[in-house]
Amino acid sequence: MDTNELAHVIEAILFVAGEPVNLKDLQRALEVTEDETRQAIDALDSDYSFHRRGITLKRFGEHIQLSTRAEYAPYVERLLQPIQKQSLSQSALETLAIVAYRQPVTKLEMEAVRGVKCDYSVQSLVNKGLIEEVGRKEALGRPILYGTTDKFLSHFGLHSLDDLPKPPEEENAEADETDPLVP
Repeated sequence: MDTNELAHVIEAILFVAGEPVNLKDLQRALEVTEDETRQAIDALDSDYSFHRRGITLKRFGEHIQLSTRAEYAPYVERLLQPIQKQSLSQSALETLAIVAYRQPVTKLEMEAVRGVKCDYSVQSLVNKGLIEEVGRKEALGRPILYGTTDKFLSHFGLHSLDDLPKPPEEENAEADETDPLVP
């Protein structure tokens, strides 16, 4: 199967699936190599971008999904008038930021940064699938370690954790290193 045909098959699978599809599962189902799969996905992505189609590919972690092109989303929303998604509370966002930047991290470490208990926020984020248990810390009591999920990447439109903005402390430190006026 040539790259163009493979790209069309992948498009059909993603359209029907609706949900994110794992690249390894796609590769297995199509009985092609990882290279062939990635080339076909890149070709499909290029076609969507070049023609400014109404849909685009959304990549996060090892998953891929069809998505509405961001600039066309308001028109789709007007037609469908979606029910408002429940937004994350301030405490949940703070907790999520700690997990994203310091993962793997324990609840105790999160609480040390926030200065308050975060049991409810952690449970809420786990229930929403934005964070998950990633192991146990080799310490007294073997506390649970938490990390972000691919759903977190998808929710915030990130390809990987490298796309996270730098925390203000790091930006200030870099500025100090490059600023000749700072002693």
